[in-house]
Amino acid sequence: MGRLVASCVWRVDDALVVSLDQRFGEPVDAYVNGSQVWLRDDGPGGITLEWRLHPVSGFVRPPGVSTYDLFPSVALALAEGVAPPAPVTGLWDGLEAFAAYGEEVEPAPLAAASTSALGRPPDAVGLVDHESVGDHWETTAGHTSIAAALFAQLGS
Repeated sequence: MGRLVASCVWRVDDALVVSLDQRFGEPVDAYVNGSQVWLRDDGPGGITLEWRLHPVSGFVRPPGVSTYDLFPSVALALAEGVAPPAPVTGLWDGLEAFAAYGEEVEPAPLAAASTSALGRPPDAVGLVDHESVGDHWETTAGHTSIAAALFAQLGS
């Protein structure tokens, strides 16, 4: 078992994506695997949190949308009430917040700070082993849900 870190996890829906866009803006990074990342100093005591929108198992980017335009185009469509390039639940299935640079933080203060930042309490909070989740995701070539693995570790 790897190092356990405090984590907050949310199930993804349209309202969550709109809230992310309204409160955080565009991600600071986006990956070809579908992950979207924000780094923000809104953790307990001002620590930097990594907010990571995890892709669904077997993620496939919709045609005609670049890696970096995916989140903004989906969020804009939802905010305008039009159909996004793909349904949100076909792109991402979990949002996770954790200390970005390995600072030790307890789950309860992390949950309070992340709830304040996002305006929505997490669906699960606790300690997770990122190493085992990442190892499993890599061995399946991305054909497993990172969010489901996190929820399983958190008993949700």
